[in-house]
Amino acid sequence: MTTVPDDIVIRAAVAGDSSAIAAIYNHYIAQTVITFEEEAVPAPEMVRRIEEAGSASLPWLVAEREGKVVGYAYATPWRARSAYRFSVEVTVYVDPDCPRMGIGRRLYEELLPKLEDRGAHAAFGVIALPNDASVALHERLGFAKVAHLREVGWKFGRWIDVGYWQRLL
Repeated sequence: MTTVPDDIVIRAAVAGDSSAIAAIYNHYIAQTVITFEEEAVPAPEMVRRIEEAGSASLPWLVAEREGKVVGYAYATPWRARSAYRFSVEVTVYVDPDCPRMGIGRRLYEELLPKLEDRGAHAAFGVIALPNDASVALHERLGFAKVAHLREVGWKFGRWIDVGYWQRLL
């Protein structure tokens, strides 16, 4: 198992983190099919997203190392209808310069209990496939695959499958 460096600090995201968060995310937009967004997201949009999560009483966390944001995780409501109010979608992104250091796991280990404390009952990870690292992370944290949707995203000239992993909190 990967050991997380001792100098990683997990804390609530603030508006001032938006440029670093956007830089991490924009790498994945431009270079991978991990996200289905296709246009870079500017820092002000990240501020809006952080604030939107806060308005829904959902956490948005960052991992910081030596004063630099090296990853982030957050939750969004699963669906808008009221009966879904206890279900959330969770997401984690790690700086591409910090792979396989356990940062994603550490972020989720902080995020999931916060969600449970807020009354969330089910958490879903939505994973563009194939993505062995993300599947392994989610399964290591107790998520189980519950769905596989074929060819639902189109990016970089190809169809992409999506899997859903669920964990009851």
